[in-house]
Amino acid sequence: MDSPTICAIVLVVLARTFVKHASCLAVTVNDVECVYEYVEYDGDVVSGNFVVIDHEIFWGSDHPGINFEVTSPQGRIVHSIKGTSGDKFEFKVPSSGLYKFCFNNPAKTPETVSFYIHIGHLAGEHELTKDEHLNPINVKISKLRETLESVISEQNYLKARDKRHRHTNESTRKRVILYSLLEYLVLAGVSGLQVAYIRQLFSKSVAYNKF
Repeated sequence: MDSPTICAIVLVVLARTFVKHASCLAVTVNDVECVYEYVEYDGDVVSGNFVVIDHEIFWGSDHPGINFEVTSPQGRIVHSIKGTSGDKFEFKVPSSGLYKFCFNNPAKTPETVSFYIHIGHLAGEHELTKDEHLNPINVKISKLRETLESVISEQNYLKARDKRHRHTNESTRKRVILYSLLEYLVLAGVSGLQVAYIRQLFSKSVAYNKF
């Protein structure tokens, strides 16, 4: 089998073996906010992650965190995460259809959530070419694709966490500068009052000596 034919076969297998859909977006959650994704095949694997960007700045120790729920087209909860500032998820869907991914914010204060989702489909045997030359290629491509998607998901999760840390550092730097300026202004004001008070004492002393 010549090289062009092998390349063509590999491209066909890549196109038919693993179909993917991925989304990366930012969601502002005031109370409940939902994102909808259509899953085309039964048994598809849905994976992803989410990170609350500002939680290190404004959340206290008593903050309830963000709740995450995935609802199937039949209205059943197929996956849930409670009280967190960010996490990863992965599950196999029981059926095809429109799935609802909802964030619930019990604190009712606006939170920005970085959300990444990937829907993967591994073709069944009836969908794959039966050529004996393709069987080992199918296996290797499936494993490679699975590893690649895992790496991409992890990179998106780390990028979101890095964005949160940079946002926290920037906010902290601005607050330190603001507090320093206020401290200098208060110090200057107190010093001015002290000078005015001392001058007033001296002026009273001079006026008393004249009499």
